[in-house]
Amino acid sequence: MSCLFCQIANKEKESDEVFEDDQFFVFKDINPKTRIHVLIIPKRHIESVNHMDEEDVELVGTLFLTAKRMAEQLGVADSGYRLEINVGRGGGQIIDHLHVHLMAD
Repeated sequence: MSCLFCQIANKEKESDEVFEDDQFFVFKDINPKTRIHVLIIPKRHIESVNHMDEEDVELVGTLFLTAKRMAEQLGVADSGYRLEINVGRGGGQIIDHLHVHLMAD
C-alpha cells in the first residue's frame, strides 16, 4: 500500500513509536510543533473524517480514549493538551489517513 501511515503502522517505514495496540499506532511527529507532539492513527485505513461512516463510530470513540490514555502516559493529562484533526488539503491534512495530533507544551 502506498499510504505512508499504513506503512508506518505495519512497520514497513521507521517511526519513533510511542504506543501500539490492535487498533491504533502512536508515534512522534517528525516535525513537532510543540514539546510533545504525537500522531494517533487507526491501523485500518480511513482517508479522513469525510470518509468515515456508521461502522466507524466505535473506532472513533476508542480513538479519543486512546488520546486520553496517551496524554496520561505522556504526563500532560492534568496540565492540558490539544487534539487536532485536519480534514482535506484546505484544512491542513497532508497525509490521506485519518490521524489525531496530540500536542502539549
